[in-house]
Amino acid sequence: MFSRPRFLSSLALAAALLLTACGRSDAARDAAPKTVDDRFAIKVGDRTVQMQIAALPAELQQGLMFRKTMGEDEGMLFVFTAPQPQGFWMRNTTLPLDIGYFEATGELKEIYPMYPLDERPVSARSRSIQFCLEMNQGWYARRGVKPGVLLDLKAVAEALKARGLKPEQAGLR
Repeated sequence: MFSRPRFLSSLALAAALLLTACGRSDAARDAAPKTVDDRFAIKVGDRTVQMQIAALPAELQQGLMFRKTMGEDEGMLFVFTAPQPQGFWMRNTTLPLDIGYFEATGELKEIYPMYPLDERPVSARSRSIQFCLEMNQGWYARRGVKPGVLLDLKAVAEALKARGLKPEQAGLR
């Protein structure tokens, strides 16, 4: 049987230990590398987008498949190791999207609509695309983001570092 003062001090000690443990796990979580599920504030021209970064092979392959919703200023940036021809399709993707194709310099070259579950490739004309940004359909037009604007590659490099990845592998510093 507990006396009230001893019980309260035991309860206070348990609460303090729990808070300390929670604080440690929060710090440990913050120190752990971010994942494809995390979002990073990255500018496209003068617009800030909360981007998920797909850079690993499985992430590049899955993309936004099976996603049911996405915020207005959210998107997924696909980061490739070198400029190359690019084409995307909408297998298992029910959100109507637009895709922006960017060269290694970060310059937006092309924008195309993509339609839910359409498995026909939407290919860039340019053969030197290194970054691809999927946004909700109409986002580029609504925000006035047009070919010629720049992707903030410094912020992309920082996001890759936060993910525990090496920006140098994508030609970034």
